[in-house]
Amino acid sequence: MFTRRGLSGLTAGMAALAAGPAAAASGGASTIAELQARLAKLPARRDFKSVPLVLESRDTWDDDAIREVAAYRGNPRQVWDNKDIASGWAGFMRNALNGQTLSFKNRDFLTVSMTRGDAQLALFDQSAWDKYGLAKLTGGKFTTNSLIVAGSGDVQDPAISVLMKRGVIFMACHNAVWAAAGRAIAAGAKGPQEEVAADLTNHLLPGVVLTPGALATLPLLQQAGFHYVT
Repeated sequence: MFTRRGLSGLTAGMAALAAGPAAAASGGASTIAELQARLAKLPARRDFKSVPLVLESRDTWDDDAIREVAAYRGNPRQVWDNKDIASGWAGFMRNALNGQTLSFKNRDFLTVSMTRGDAQLALFDQSAWDKYGLAKLTGGKFTTNSLIVAGSGDVQDPAISVLMKRGVIFMACHNAVWAAAGRAIAAGAKGPQEEVAADLTNHLLPGVVLTPGALATLPLLQQAGFHYVT
């Protein structure tokens, strides 16, 4: 199944990403609206039955979407290294977005969440949380995936769904998906890790960009001129 987007493996992933066209191609989108429109047209494979520990083929991650984001010509561009689900990271990105778009009037400011570690859990839909008991993996900090639930829906709302509508790009880490599958199995989920990881991948939120690994993909954005925030 290929869906529209709508709203370990470092070495292999880096080699595959580095091949092909330059990340910062001259034909990239120049506005947030244009970038959103381009990403919406790209297919996202979410019909996996089994995935390996290391992704080596471009059809197993959202390669075209990664390159489209890297080629973005609007400014400024910022990439966040988010790894702790309970760190307030979504709120920090909201603050940066508001400061740039509302204070400095940079309407086409782009912020990207390079999401890994426990923060990756926030990029799975609630049905995955229910099926695999993902709340248990947060150490009692979350009972549901409240980070995806919209509140006021305005510029003060840090919900992932609201930030996506405003142009924030969320990138998922395959290595973190694999790790979450292993932890879920250890906590009682059934099935081999290859199949649980595949099912979790299929339950990434619509619009999330799947990478072969966050730390392997991060240099592409840095090379393209994105400012790094840790």
